[in-house]
Amino acid sequence: MQHHLKATSPLNEWLSYLENSHFKAIDLGLERVKTVAQELDLLRPAPYVVTVGGTNGKGTTCHLLETMLINAGYRVGVYSSPHLLRYNERVRIQNQELPDSQHTASFAFINEHKSQSLTYFEFSTLSALHLFKQAKVDVAILEVGLGGRLDATNIVDADMAIITSVDIDHVDFLGDTREKIGFEKAGIFRAGKPVIIGEPDCPHSMLEQAMQLKCAVSRRNADWSFTQQAESWTWQNAKVRLENLPFCDIPLPNAATALAAVQVLPFHISEAVIRQSLREVELIGRFQTIKPTQLSTLAALTNKPVEALPQFIIDVGHNPHAAKYLSEKLTALRSRISGKIIAVCGILKDKDAAGVLTPLLPVIDEWICVTLTGDRGQTGASLSQKLRTIAPDVRPEICRSVQEGVKSAVKKSHKNDVVIVFGSFHTVGEFLQLL
Repeated sequence: MQHHLKATSPLNEWLSYLENSHFKAIDLGLERVKTVAQELDLLRPAPYVVTVGGTNGKGTTCHLLETMLINAGYRVGVYSSPHLLRYNERVRIQNQELPDSQHTASFAFINEHKSQSLTYFEFSTLSALHLFKQAKVDVAILEVGLGGRLDATNIVDADMAIITSVDIDHVDFLGDTREKIGFEKAGIFRAGKPVIIGEPDCPHSMLEQAMQLKCAVSRRNADWSFTQQAESWTWQNAKVRLENLPFCDIPLPNAATALAAVQVLPFHISEAVIRQSLREVELIGRFQTIKPTQLSTLAALTNKPVEALPQFIIDVGHNPHAAKYLSEKLTALRSRISGKIIAVCGILKDKDAAGVLTPLLPVIDEWICVTLTGDRGQTGASLSQKLRTIAPDVRPEICRSVQEGVKSAVKKSHKNDVVIVFGSFHTVGEFLQLL
């Protein structure tokens, strides 16, 4: 395969090659990928690098940081994962996705020069570093894929590390306690470099690591804090107090963590830029309402006029921490709607389904459990069984695909109802593809 894939081959061909080019999908350990990065001179992709780890809130924290830096006049590259619809979402330069041709040229360059076998994520990470270097970005923001210590992004020595939150997820790889997970996430810390921690209940293992490395730590509720008022919010540390900040699309703890990072960055970012960025930052896939204009395909599929369709909301949250946030948002929505809330839910089999479903039981009126394909996929029947175990009174409907589940939701709903499609990036991605 390697021999006849050219830089000009379509992106999908490259991605299928990358998926199958290594003998296992997740192969933790940095020796192979670091060797290739050294050979290709990719370990300093930008003059300043920020690595962002955490269980939830990484993508949103990266996005606000990116928005503030761009608005302050800097050239910024962001690498994040997973993607919802297109691979291109994983690499942004100046908040723009790159054309397929830049990705395939980058893959070809790495493929030609690599001396080691690489996983999809390792290949993808090296490609992002190569693209940032070519684009001469001032700041590269790297979102950790899994954990931290053994994640491919950790081959780069970051100038600043951010931890957004610590919760239990990816138990097979990271351990089953917050202390073990905290230790894995703290693997992105570097000696003497600043560390921003947005998790209020910070594991001891994480602080110990920061102390050993003599990192300058800036912690939520210890070094900085935020408070919410009716119409605005306030952020403060010992030196700075920002009042009457506008609410933004992203969860406040994540916005506050990004603001804490800005105070430590060696760049000038004015208060005016901070306010402007909070108003502008948009959130893809977290409690996102689908506009009626996007629903025409769905209307055609279900023979219902667009104006008769329910309101659709998508959420990529897939662990207990994210589910609690979703439950709060749906509870607030409850008071504003006259109809019912129907869930179309698909969860990967290695996730804590009970932990995700439990906080949502009080706010969901009807459940549709859908099958997700792929080796980590879980059937709707298996998910339904997990739901029945924690809520024996619930009678979920089982569907063989996201599309089937969504069609069923439309059939049984009225225009005053809300359909929430959630549980995994895969679930939301399939729904968006349907649109």
